[in-house]
Amino acid sequence: MTEDREVDVLIVGAGFAGIGMGIQLARRGRNSFVIIEQADDVGGTWRDNRYPGVSCDVPSHLYSFSFRPNPNWSRVFAEGGEIHAYLRECVAEEGLSGRLRLNCALEEAAWDEGRARWRVRTSRGHFTARSLVIATGRLSEPKIPAIKNLDGFGGRWWHSARWNAKVSLVGKRVGLIGTGASAIQILPRLVTEASDVVVFQRSAPYILPRGDREYSREEMERFAADPSTVTELRESLFEEAERGFGARQRRHPDIDLLRQRALDHLTASVPDPELRRRLMPDYEIGCKRILFSDDYYAALRRDHVRLESTSLARIADDGARRGTGGTRGGSRVVVAAGGASYELDVLVLATGFNSTRPSIAGHIRGRWSRMLSDEWRNGMAAHASTTVHGFPNMYVLDGPNAALGHNSAIYMIETQVGYVLHALDHLQDSGAAALDVTAEAVGSYMNDIDAMARDTVWTRGGCTSWYRDERTGRVTLLWPASATSFAERLATFAPAEYEHLDSRG
Repeated sequence: MTEDREVDVLIVGAGFAGIGMGIQLARRGRNSFVIIEQADDVGGTWRDNRYPGVSCDVPSHLYSFSFRPNPNWSRVFAEGGEIHAYLRECVAEEGLSGRLRLNCALEEAAWDEGRARWRVRTSRGHFTARSLVIATGRLSEPKIPAIKNLDGFGGRWWHSARWNAKVSLVGKRVGLIGTGASAIQILPRLVTEASDVVVFQRSAPYILPRGDREYSREEMERFAADPSTVTELRESLFEEAERGFGARQRRHPDIDLLRQRALDHLTASVPDPELRRRLMPDYEIGCKRILFSDDYYAALRRDHVRLESTSLARIADDGARRGTGGTRGGSRVVVAAGGASYELDVLVLATGFNSTRPSIAGHIRGRWSRMLSDEWRNGMAAHASTTVHGFPNMYVLDGPNAALGHNSAIYMIETQVGYVLHALDHLQDSGAAALDVTAEAVGSYMNDIDAMARDTVWTRGGCTSWYRDERTGRVTLLWPASATSFAERLATFAPAEYEHLDSRG
């Protein structure tokens, strides 16, 4: 099926951001929009990540739309399948199915200066849109590390976001690459099946107790009977999370108390002093993402689990140990950066995502035929974390400086959606053909970001992280302040920060 269609708003991506944008457009009677999604289902991160143990590390009632509360969350921290089901339910009950185009990948979006429209080519045909909303998120492109001769591995390997459920891990020797948010959820499940597990740790994470549990029947009945109880719980969870920002500002005693909680958890969970030493982070807490688990340390202590304190460097040349484990089609001997070698049957790459340099930027062409990837050559930048100079009527959700290191991403998405709605209203009322944020507005906003980030743990914590651009070192993913301050900053749409363009068509 192909189509050639004109719409007012075209949304790229059907995860939380794209679905949230679509819901709010539909609720406001803005029915001329379409959501394109390159996969065969909605859900984004929660569609793609199906690894054993996948769940959210933000409480369920906070990690959901405020305008679509769900009294039926089964746990304090929902598992991935339950979140995916919630998003599917949002699409069905909000009437978005008819505006959704699955298996529809963006191939190119180009600004037509004469008509003041976006011309969008997809795998299912062409669209013309007055406004373009990029809602592809930052956790959609798996990052494959530079492991020498990876394709020469004689066993099976895959990224955690592309889990191969067809391969049984029972009795297998498995290498788990990484110790981030996905890895600490995978390991406790992995050790129940694999005969041997090697965890390759590039840097030790800070881990706090998770405290997950099922909601009781009485609690769920109360949530369903009285919606205000859900609202109150959400507000309480939000306020508790906001209080955690003081530690990210390196305030005392906030950061000292947070650090001590993590170290106490490590001490209580790992009695072996040598293993505990190897699991001690060498940077300040919060510099990298803080993780939550009640069973990761216990899994590491299992007799058939080994912690390799360096990253996986290479796959040994085929035949390096021929006759003692080598197989036809490649070597199963892997070598860590520290020199140790292991024979493994499966490699699981829990190595995160290409978040700071999204590939979609190479498919979007704005004014003067400028590619978004060129505009972002020194790192992602946007005014109000949403609009980019030279790309009129384009809005990026969950992109530059729109993530948080201490609270819910859904709150940030909702804030951005509100900003986009204000922009669309102004565009309609102003009579302009398009709005292009000025370079000065972007520059001023980014200067504010840099100033806010300057004395935070993300820049002074002694680590490198995915929060910062790998080339420039600038904090380009995080809003380096409270979630509340983000909402305050985006609460007002200022027309003076935008050039009002007329159509020449």
